[in-house]
Amino acid sequence: MSRKHVAVIDIGKTNAKLALVDMADLSEIVVVTRPNKVLPGPPWPHFDIDGHWEFLLSALTQFHSEHGIDAISITTHGACAALLDADGNLAAPILDYEHPGPDELTAEYDQIRPSFEETGSPKLAGGLNIGAQLYWQFSVDKDLKQRTSTIVTYPQYWSFRLTGKAASDVSSLGCHTDLWNPHEGRYSTLASKLEIDGKIAPARASADLLGSILPQIAARTGLPPDTAVVCGIHDSNASLLPHLLSHAAPFSVVSTGTWVIAMSVGGTNPVLNPEQDTLVNVDAFGKPVPSARFMGGREFDIATDGRYVDPTAEEVEHVLNKNVMLLPALEPNTGPFRGMESSWIGDEPPEGSGVRSAAVSFYLALVTAHCLKLIGHAGPIIVEGPFAQNACYCSMLGAATDSEVWISQGATGTSQGAALLVDGGPIQTFDRENRQETFESLAGFAGGYIQNWRSELGI
Repeated sequence: MSRKHVAVIDIGKTNAKLALVDMADLSEIVVVTRPNKVLPGPPWPHFDIDGHWEFLLSALTQFHSEHGIDAISITTHGACAALLDADGNLAAPILDYEHPGPDELTAEYDQIRPSFEETGSPKLAGGLNIGAQLYWQFSVDKDLKQRTSTIVTYPQYWSFRLTGKAASDVSSLGCHTDLWNPHEGRYSTLASKLEIDGKIAPARASADLLGSILPQIAARTGLPPDTAVVCGIHDSNASLLPHLLSHAAPFSVVSTGTWVIAMSVGGTNPVLNPEQDTLVNVDAFGKPVPSARFMGGREFDIATDGRYVDPTAEEVEHVLNKNVMLLPALEPNTGPFRGMESSWIGDEPPEGSGVRSAAVSFYLALVTAHCLKLIGHAGPIIVEGPFAQNACYCSMLGAATDSEVWISQGATGTSQGAALLVDGGPIQTFDRENRQETFESLAGFAGGYIQNWRSELGI
């Protein structure tokens, strides 16, 4: 059955959203958001699940009343799992992965942690490895493992709330959890070492239909009782999905937001180095995807204090000619330059200036280009999300990689990708918009700047 309107629950690290996607052209008819606020605890910093749930139910009610909803899909950030008790309630609040608590037991956890060769999952700070989260949570709350009946990955927490059916999905399990072997498509040896192999909900394909909404959800929202809910997908892989369906390899997708995730499809298949925050993601079809990432959106906010100003041509020329450059890393716990201390070369431009905006955009593009090199990028680069609207970023990325850069339509690609899990639909989601001329013109006089930036880092 063809479905006209798909409501997409989209929980990012910064904001929680509900988008209504028109399957005729994958346009977003309406989007509402709320901040993804972290509550302080006890027992640990955790997400405002109750607030999100009321927000989502209210928005679903409004969307259906005004436009009609035919199905629901879900996409969320990774590094997140929900622990459910026997009654289907949370056995403990859902941990914020940025909490440093798991670092307290790193030495102990390392004794049971699988190798990078098995999982494609690098060792990360805080709770960015779900396995580390669980080990720490079970250690500080001695009864939690016993109280936990079922463990689901984060998109499937919301699909469970909607349908009452528990699942995990391959893309979320493959998102540096330490719990998945992407090469063999099965749980890693860590699941049995943590004694949770009987508790993790079955791994499902992202597009699997879990069922229809619960009667109480239909009564609350006015949605038809047979409204279908799909399993759900990790957000970066939601961004990747439309391009897997529409492009021949090789190409790369750069998904931007709080995280910048670079994913290479059909590239040169390099040996990945976990010390540089490269990893293996798992796409919607369960296939491994060489990836690299850094907290680019977070770094953008730190560097600009949220005050971005479109630079003039003269300001861009000033940055390039005077070698005004930012060096990594503003967020030193992640990315290929983690552990490094950020600094400016040349005079640090004032916040709120076009010069600073250009230099920060160039910095982010050069880190992205380095990520792409590490994962064997080849072919065109498709930029998703907020950075797609940043001409300085896209221009420098094209120059630094000597590649075509295509701009994806829409404010975010995650909602469209998640919507495609339901029925498929139009999959031509990028637009070159005559920007190739801009990329080529910058490439003609940015070479010295790029070389100087890389020389400062010894790369």
